[in-house]
Amino acid sequence: MTDSNPTSTPASLQTNVLYYGDNLPVLQEHIPSASVDLIYLDPPFNSSRNYNVLFKDESGYEADAQITAFKDTWHWDRTAHATYHDLITASSTTISSMIEALYHLIGPNQMMAYLVMMTARLVQLHRILKPTGSLYLHCDPTASHYLKIVLDAIFGKEQFQNEIIWKRTSAHSSARRYGPVHDVIFFYTRSDTFTWNEQPQPYSEEYLRKFYRHIDEDGRRYTLSDLMAAGKRKGESGKVWRGIDPNEKNNHWKFTVQRLDELDAEGRIYWPLKGAVPRYKRYLDEMEGLALQSVWTDIPPLGAHAKERLGYPTQKPVSLLERIIYASSNPGDVVLDPFCGCGTAIVAAQQLNRRWIGIDITHLAVALQKKRMLDVFDLKPKLDYTVIGEPQDLASARQLFQDDPFQFQFWATSLLGAMPLGGEAGSKQGTKGADRGIDGLLKFSEGKNRYASVIVQVKGGRVGSKDVRDLRGTLEREKAAIAILITLQPATREMLTEATQAGMYTSELWQRSYPRIQIVTIEELLSGHGVELPPSIDPFKRAERAQPNTAEQHGLEL
Repeated sequence: MTDSNPTSTPASLQTNVLYYGDNLPVLQEHIPSASVDLIYLDPPFNSSRNYNVLFKDESGYEADAQITAFKDTWHWDRTAHATYHDLITASSTTISSMIEALYHLIGPNQMMAYLVMMTARLVQLHRILKPTGSLYLHCDPTASHYLKIVLDAIFGKEQFQNEIIWKRTSAHSSARRYGPVHDVIFFYTRSDTFTWNEQPQPYSEEYLRKFYRHIDEDGRRYTLSDLMAAGKRKGESGKVWRGIDPNEKNNHWKFTVQRLDELDAEGRIYWPLKGAVPRYKRYLDEMEGLALQSVWTDIPPLGAHAKERLGYPTQKPVSLLERIIYASSNPGDVVLDPFCGCGTAIVAAQQLNRRWIGIDITHLAVALQKKRMLDVFDLKPKLDYTVIGEPQDLASARQLFQDDPFQFQFWATSLLGAMPLGGEAGSKQGTKGADRGIDGLLKFSEGKNRYASVIVQVKGGRVGSKDVRDLRGTLEREKAAIAILITLQPATREMLTEATQAGMYTSELWQRSYPRIQIVTIEELLSGHGVELPPSIDPFKRAERAQPNTAEQHGLEL
């Protein structure tokens, strides 16, 4: 075990980068072998839940508006079966035997699909870890027992270091069983030589009262420990000292006789009543603290009103990730999160002066990550870090629409900073149901406690004047101030005429007029041409600005 990393990072590895896309091909195509120092992943748990992102309303409170970010249910379909076949035929004997045994045990169901897809990704994560690297897999008891079998097969059971228990909630009522209040974090390493930084924890008042109850003449608190250890010795440590023969008690001294004299002269030995064995004084002010244990109850979950909470499902506290990153990496090391979500891992990595790589399969998550980096660190894409996988031109935007209209809708609304509405996770068509034909929403102030709405509609296919007339009807029905139509195709003359006939909206607060219906193409948005709007209110919850990281001390502070 070491605190240094003998393996250099390959020059071909691009860091401080966000990838939009499926993490499996991203790992296969973009991340070289033995290039990453630390991996943290918090994958969906296969609990058959939909995870909804909540947004704040214009007054800062949590809004009813929400959107499904992802479904965590995996299905045994052609993709899962093909991946299973690849693992059986193209993996090591250990991995193929493991996954085949699980299949015979579990059968072709959702859990098996989840384990197959996770196995394929964990194989890649093992490949990209440096010899000194570590992996932390965060999960809940739904699948943790299966995932440990998978991890043992891929990393080797000898590389299992800990099963960390994190108390994620204070109480949970469950009928006819114990309340589930914890998550599991598996800690594996690539080899026996891995990066490790101690993080001593402060003693509790109860611990101090119990063990450091003695106070010296000078006011120093201390506890007593043995001067002897079990087993007879014939050498220096077995000699008689001050009339006490340790061998009579089948023991030996922990120190040499000369050192015992020195300790006594320093007042470090406690002499009890006559006949009792002297003991060694351990002073509280010389102790670093308690070694961090595998049950973590000191990092509370994010409450509903926590300043750190952004409304993203499964969001974890930054302090939890800081503890992991500090323990298993050093400044300048590379931290990777293949299920990046709202970006807590990369925020913690940035705060601790690590390089980072984040991957997520939804544009909504990438949009949240970009906003969080701006809010917390004032970091901007292209200037301070790179985003790969998002459309950069009209051709790639059209490709995204063809591949996944729902993610295209997310991405297009994010170009305006609008709150996305509608759609269903994984849907190739999106939806126009409860959203009533509205794909995005913006708000702006019209004075104290007065707000006006801007509705956004996205069209990736053919468009015509009827679409503008329909949007005008939605504008009137919703009593919105302005409507924006985002299109892939250029607007026709008839569409522009229809938009002009909708008239102007005059803002009393901002004392100017804006077209009530505005049409803007993806190409125009990508080239920096926006729309005419009053300053809008950010619909995403704002992350707290990071405090200057003047010293990296994560022992007693955590």
